Amino acid sequence: MTGLTAAGLEFTRDGELARLTFTRPDKKNAISYEMWSAIPSIVAEVEADTSMTALLLSGQGADFSAGADIGEFRTLRATPDGATAYDKAVDGAVRAITALRKPSIAMIAGNCIGGGCQLAVACDFRLAADNARFGITPAKLGIVYDYVSTRQLVSLIGPAHARYFLLAGQLIDATRAREIGLVGETYPVADLPEAALEFVRVLGSRSQFSVRGINRVIEKVLSGQQDTDEEIERIRAEAIHGADYAEGVSAFLERRKPNFTYR
Repeated sequence: MTGLTAAGLEFTRDGELARLTFTRPDKKNAISYEMWSAIPSIVAEVEADTSMTALLLSGQGADFSAGADIGEFRTLRATPDGATAYDKAVDGAVRAITALRKPSIAMIAGNCIGGGCQLAVACDFRLAADNARFGITPAKLGIVYDYVSTRQLVSLIGPAHARYFLLAGQLIDATRAREIGLVGETYPVADLPEAALEFVRVLGSRSQFSVRGINRVIEKVLSGQQDTDEEIERIRAEAIHGADYAEGVSAFLERRKPNFTYR
């Protein structure tokens, strides 16, 4: 495993898996402006590297992330221009993760609150430890949550639960998070890392052309698109004429595991 550590983030490569870890455990992995700003370039590197098949987000120590570093707000968000610049950095990080064609997985233990939960919701999958707790708290700070993240939250858990999160700002535990669809699976704390890696292996065993093409279609659906378009039809046509399709059908008929080659 090799990687780069900077600005409260550690970006490493573990085989075909890219890992992005929040590394401020003394501050419950609060996300600074510098960290928000660095995320898009990291995600772009994952997208461009054909040897990487997935991105795993996690926090160092006991927590995923307690959210944005509010200690910066009195300086960086002290003026309208400062608040706009800060929000632009947050929006850029969320949009980068949302647009990533390769699967993104949030591996969540402990606190997953505010901006931390915002990034987790932007991921394709959320796997949680049974000690995790979740909340999004703009109403405690006099902030109106941004449109893209609100839409993502409503799409994931429905408007009633989204209102509970955003208007009341109360926290829920991992069991309740799974009940409302915020997380896909929960595990004992000690079992979470291996469970997440096993899920990554499953994703890596599938046709990567299919995975990335389907992820693009889902992104369009969640953005409100009502019907197919030229890009979707092109992706589907390329799939039918691609090597992965031929291999997948042959493997099924021959009752063996497929050896997909698209990267």
